[in-house]
Amino acid sequence: MLDDLAALGPFFAVRAHRPGQAPAAPWRPASELAGLPAPLAERVALVRGVLAARGGRPASAIDPRVAASAVHLGLIARLVSPALAAAALGRHLDVRLDGLWWQPGLGGPVPLSVPVPVPGARPVPGDWHHQLLDEVIAPLTTATSRAVPVSDRVLRGNVASAINAAAGQLAAARPGLACPAWAAARALFASPWLAREPGPPGPGFRRASCCLFYRLAPDARPARAAICGDCVLREVPAPR
Repeated sequence: MLDDLAALGPFFAVRAHRPGQAPAAPWRPASELAGLPAPLAERVALVRGVLAARGGRPASAIDPRVAASAVHLGLIARLVSPALAAAALGRHLDVRLDGLWWQPGLGGPVPLSVPVPVPGARPVPGDWHHQLLDEVIAPLTTATSRAVPVSDRVLRGNVASAINAAAGQLAAARPGLACPAWAAARALFASPWLAREPGPPGPGFRRASCCLFYRLAPDARPARAAICGDCVLREVPAPR
């Protein structure tokens, strides 16, 4: 299964370690991201600096909420992608934070290491989507809003966007898995936790909020060229 996931691209690929054993440095426990505030706050500060440098601006010119949203969306997409792909393959991948390890590098998908899956057939449990949302996504989302006061609506929109993008990327990479990929996305969207998102997932999906990335544009205006493809602002006419 891990080989199948790796073949789908870097956001789906994961490494593995023996359950209960800590991988050697630079691996760090992912539970720290939803526990102590420092690791997540440090990552937000690092990303804020990177975003500022790309625009040739000081870090103070970047709204910390934008950096926090970028960190949150990146982490959620990284966690959702392999879990959703495994479910589409009829398998289960354990990405719960208490057994997950990560590396805090920048410049690409965050490296992840999961407990070694049990050999042989291991069908996806019927409640896999509840486990993913309740034990992984929700704690990380709450921790992000505690680190930086980002709107809960924005963060839940990030989750919906990450789910939709993962299913779309999987369907594009493996057309034969398109049906189970979108079915897995619909299972996640059915949660009351995402009740405000318009759904259903699919190529025409538009989230109910904005990730705030348009604020990185030089004039920080929601012009069409500065907003994401699934953003709610894409439905608003571009200013003249």
